[in-house]
Amino acid sequence: MADPAANGNTDSGGSRIGRVPAGYWLAGAFLLVVPSFASNFVMYQIFGWSFILGMISLSLMFLAGYGGMFSLAQMTVAGLAGYVVAICGTSAITDISQNWPWYINIPAALLIAAIFATIVGWLAVRTEGIYTIMITLAVASAFFYFTRQNYVLFNGFSGFNGIFPPQLFGVDWRNPIAFYYLALFWAVFWYLAVLYVSRSPMGLALQGIRDNPRRMAALGFDVTLHRVAAYTFAAFPAAIGGILLTWQSAQISPGTAGIGPVIDILVIAVIGGLRHPIGPFVGAFVYVILKSFSIDILVALGMAGERFQLLIGLGFLAIVFWSPDGLLGLWAKLRDLNRRDPLIGRLVRRL
Repeated sequence: MADPAANGNTDSGGSRIGRVPAGYWLAGAFLLVVPSFASNFVMYQIFGWSFILGMISLSLMFLAGYGGMFSLAQMTVAGLAGYVVAICGTSAITDISQNWPWYINIPAALLIAAIFATIVGWLAVRTEGIYTIMITLAVASAFFYFTRQNYVLFNGFSGFNGIFPPQLFGVDWRNPIAFYYLALFWAVFWYLAVLYVSRSPMGLALQGIRDNPRRMAALGFDVTLHRVAAYTFAAFPAAIGGILLTWQSAQISPGTAGIGPVIDILVIAVIGGLRHPIGPFVGAFVYVILKSFSIDILVALGMAGERFQLLIGLGFLAIVFWSPDGLLGLWAKLRDLNRRDPLIGRLVRRL
């Protein structure tokens, strides 16, 4: 048997691990030890919320970055999964909730969310550009008003409260430490899943369709099928994020998947960057920091705290103006500048 090293074929699992940048290992080690020094607010509200919004934004990044399809219905998919958990599971609205066990209501939420996303994708992939955005926005608007006006199934404007995660393995998953690790696990899982799929035959075909659909169709690829399949796959990280978001706040209402949150997911994805799966999580962390502390900053500056959306909007405009590819694009520009001009690179590192 020939030695793989003799012909340079050394692409083993160990070499793949060795190619992981050191920054990823440091970030992973840091996230694992956060509960040892962080407060409950930081674990539950800052990191937990960032992981959840990052997963929902990741579903948008997968569609837009790898498929060239901008969907504004990903928060709607997340909201639908949260509603299904509330309706099929246990909540304070006992007249509607069915009290099914977790091993039935959670798979039901994922299945219904995936079917809904597939239908949305089947409608949306027949359009391009602004028309895709308008169709998915129309779906998000229709879902918001339907849940707000339907009291038989969705309990109307009030929605559901008292929705708690199951006591699985004897762990209270709403405990800040437990919920932190639960959200971290799913965030890492879907990050790796999207990264894997993007390098699989399906992901490579989807990127080819994004760049030149006519050529891919001429090569024998079913363009419509690949695009609809992308919507189906993207439903799962969004649905998991929606379930965790429902458990985190212990409630779900029409406002959870309203027009504001729908736009927020787009803002998060664009801020982080649409070229890599880590971008949505970077954007989510920046968004949560601004959302959590912008009011305090404005009050300290003697301005009205209600204008915190203005601060978030200005931050969004500044990032997009300096780097259309988001924070990841800005970081890539700084690294490129460092390689071309060592003097400026040293200045950047000092800053």
